[in-house]
Amino acid sequence: MTDRSLDELGPVDYLVVEFPAGQQNFTGEGADELVRLHDAGIIRLMDILILVKDADGSVEAMELSDLPELGELERLEAQLVQTLAEDDVAHLAAAMDPGSVAGVLVYENLWAAPFASAMRRAGGQLIANGRIPIQAIIAAVEADAALEAEGA
Repeated sequence: MTDRSLDELGPVDYLVVEFPAGQQNFTGEGADELVRLHDAGIIRLMDILILVKDADGSVEAMELSDLPELGELERLEAQLVQTLAEDDVAHLAAAMDPGSVAGVLVYENLWAAPFASAMRRAGGQLIANGRIPIQAIIAAVEADAALEAEGA
């Protein structure tokens, strides 16, 4: 994996970003941002997949090496650990709408690795984690603003 021990590993997250049919406008900006985050030492890319779900529900999973134009991601492709198995792909694709494309990203949070290691050395273990979707935060802020406007 790396020259670091498993005890030094930071939290590992995954995310799936779906691009619905007719709303796919790939410019390379997202790939550039991933490279910037990697180069800044904020994350370490562990796995990247592109999932394409056809109208009939069939799914094609592509690794970076399957894509013709990688740009700056090409230099990171050889470092990927490829953590996702076939069962993972089927599970992730089940949430996709037909005709959509999704990017699946598995990454280590390097910024949090020293804290995570310190907590493990202190005998701690992660028992829960989560993420609040930005859409939920926006909805909560808008609801609060609406209540404020009503004088509540």
